[in-house]
Amino acid sequence: MSVSVSPASSRTASVDLRSWPDVARLPRASRLRTAAAERLVKHALGGLPLRVRLAGGGPIGRGGPLLEVRDPHAFFRRIGARGLIGFGESYMAGEWEAADLVGVMTVLAEHVGALVPGPLQRLRGAWAQRQPEGQRNTIEGSRANISHHYDLSNELFALFLDETLSYSSALFRGFPADQQLLPAAQHRKIDRLLDLAQVGEGTQLLEIGTGWGELAIRAAQRGARVLTVTLSREQQALARQRVSAAGLQDRVTVLLRDYRKVLGRFDAIVSVEMVEAVGAEFWPAYFETMDRLLAPGGRIALQAITMPHDRLLASRTTHTWIQKYIFPGGLLPSTEAIEHVVAGCTGLRIEARDGFAPHYAETLRLWRERFTERAAYVEALGFDEVFRRMWTFYLAYAEAGFRSGYLDVQQLLLTKAETEAETA
Repeated sequence: MSVSVSPASSRTASVDLRSWPDVARLPRASRLRTAAAERLVKHALGGLPLRVRLAGGGPIGRGGPLLEVRDPHAFFRRIGARGLIGFGESYMAGEWEAADLVGVMTVLAEHVGALVPGPLQRLRGAWAQRQPEGQRNTIEGSRANISHHYDLSNELFALFLDETLSYSSALFRGFPADQQLLPAAQHRKIDRLLDLAQVGEGTQLLEIGTGWGELAIRAAQRGARVLTVTLSREQQALARQRVSAAGLQDRVTVLLRDYRKVLGRFDAIVSVEMVEAVGAEFWPAYFETMDRLLAPGGRIALQAITMPHDRLLASRTTHTWIQKYIFPGGLLPSTEAIEHVVAGCTGLRIEARDGFAPHYAETLRLWRERFTERAAYVEALGFDEVFRRMWTFYLAYAEAGFRSGYLDVQQLLLTKAETEAETA
């Protein structure tokens, strides 16, 4: 069943009600709440370096990239009912547009603390949506949450990732980057992590979060023996194929297993952009598990996306657009949160930390451009226009976070003492 959201949204496509119920229908919201949202949003946008053009109304803003609102009533009603979730759903519905979507989102990310008035921010718990109980990262919940994103289709990810199938920030030699440089930049990122963990001949390595197997393959080529675990059946199947094609099946084992269920002792552990999927409730379990599995004197190399600590405290219990549509159960940690959990729950020590946010912005730009160029192939895989708009918004949203400095990506080295006495 398909319905048109509004006259404005019919300029893009009808929306399938079963697939996208909260996009196909406008949310319930009182006239008062919608009017209040309109007043607050216009006031906030009016002070930003943006040009906002409302259909049937005058321009707003102080100049900059253009945000064109095709259906102001639907736009303000969605924001009034669902806040930033409604803002994203309005884009999915085609109710607003931006030729420079990343530019618009970057301005919003740079001013995120000022978009909601102070008194309303302090009352966030009263009006913001709460995270659904069903998205908790229990053993079963984690499998469902990971499957929601990573089991979409290996073919979909292959359309916009490079040949290494690496779905995390690359590390470039310089900017601007281009598509041809992406595979080497991904290997540079992987090699730095393996160097941090001192992975070499004979290393017993655990990888938490397989991806599609590139890091495990590269570690095995150094002479390591690798156990890598994932909760995605799609990733496991393709990773095993790639390991076999590389002739490394005797050195790499790919298991469909929750990290909390792993047994053994390892000389080194590597985990790339996995902590973001764990959820704050389970951060202690994540780091405690690595502490348990790491041999004395061992090393852990992590790559993690982080957000400012004050924003984490403000948003950690609320439901976001990213959690609803892209990464259910996910939450970006702050540097302070990681340090607190590591110090309070483990005998590990953070020895080094290096951030490289601009490299992630460039990585996401390349992914977004390729995703856009191959929209027809995405459609041929069975993904409708709302999905394509959703993923365009997601990639632009993330890129803007790194370009604005709101988000960072870091590689961290954690070590474990040679003996228990050294940790006392």
